[in-house]
Amino acid sequence: MPDFKRKKLNMGVKKYFQRWLLKRILGAVVLSSLVAALILYFYARNEITSSFFDAHIKIRRVSDLLLPVVVAGSMVSLISGIVLSLFLPQKIAGPIFRIEQDLKPIQEGDLTKLVQLRDGDILSELAEEVNKTTMETRNRIRKSKKALSSLSRAIEDHAEESTVQTCLRELEESLSQLKTQ
Repeated sequence: MPDFKRKKLNMGVKKYFQRWLLKRILGAVVLSSLVAALILYFYARNEITSSFFDAHIKIRRVSDLLLPVVVAGSMVSLISGIVLSLFLPQKIAGPIFRIEQDLKPIQEGDLTKLVQLRDGDILSELAEEVNKTTMETRNRIRKSKKALSSLSRAIEDHAEESTVQTCLRELEESLSQLKTQ
């Protein structure tokens, strides 16, 4: 595979996909942060009537002590989620964009084109499967062309009917491997 050089981080690839993924990730991070904060806060709201192992400082409520910890934990989780949501979509959207670009010549009939991703791209297995499918289709079409060529030569050479029938069967067999409906 060719060696791609990255010039700059393109944050604009597949913007709608990035926004969709960003919303999902941020939603999950915010929701999990809120649920964790609420669970800790309500769990710690109960007043403490007895001292903690004869501590010298009397804590009126555990929530007074835990609230800053819960808020700090939620903020760290939220910031981590934002950073993750900015770069994770790029790791997926970039390879999808490159696969789409490489599929355009194939769609136009160029079955020699291969989908090429950079080493370590997350969707390299998908690209390999697309390449295998393209190669298999190319081989089946090549086999059909060869059978058609043999049939054409047999007809041009006014070959015996059995030879023409054999060539016709080969063509039908190779075309039957290509399912169109």
